[in-house]
Amino acid sequence: MSHVLAAAASHGQGLRQVGELLLAFALSSVIGIERQFRGKSAGLRTQAIVGTASALILLVSKYGFGDVLADGRVVLDPSRVAAQIVSGIGFLGAGLIITRRGAIRGLTTAASVWETAAIGMAAGAGLPLLALVVTGLHFVIVIGYSPLSHLIATHGYSERGFVITYEDGRGILRDLLATCTAHDWTVNSMAMVAREGPAEGGTAAADGLVTVSLVLRGPGAAGAAAALAGIAGVVHIDSGEDDDE
Repeated sequence: MSHVLAAAASHGQGLRQVGELLLAFALSSVIGIERQFRGKSAGLRTQAIVGTASALILLVSKYGFGDVLADGRVVLDPSRVAAQIVSGIGFLGAGLIITRRGAIRGLTTAASVWETAAIGMAAGAGLPLLALVVTGLHFVIVIGYSPLSHLIATHGYSERGFVITYEDGRGILRDLLATCTAHDWTVNSMAMVAREGPAEGGTAAADGLVTVSLVLRGPGAAGAAAALAGIAGVVHIDSGEDDDE
């Protein structure tokens, strides 16, 4: 049995490599728990699979071709297989990013999958300290930076998209544009998304509902939802806050 273990270790299948896989699994699971807790699409299972699989691919890249190498005849670059993880994860990340009514969602989740792959690669490469540091920095970014990002967006010069549904036939759009002008917000673009006729039996919105997409730019534009929602006749506003999560 000891001979079998020794032979396996010499081919990159020893306790050290198993430990590196387990480290990648543990750290990626921690990030997955954070994503799952926030209700994001790439949660515990996705992150754990990405991190562990990335570590395995890197270990294969390091040790999987030892039996075909020959001095002076066969020379392989072990970084080539590992490099494909980066481009491969890009496709998974792109699938997590969606655009809905002009609002982009899933950027942070897609980036976290890419980050988890990097953590798994570091663990598989035998760089546990770097893997641990980046895992810690993940929580600094998603927890510590969120209030700072919101503060900057609320008080700074920013651009934000809004999807607004209002009652038709009451001049609400004119009031919306007047409110934007009063706050020095520039309307970069505006488009009608949908128009609904009046409901059967009559409603407060006798002429139905209109949904428009606005992109505002200016001081404090990220917090414009509160001012726009206060206009009589506005039914719903999708402010896109935290849409990149």
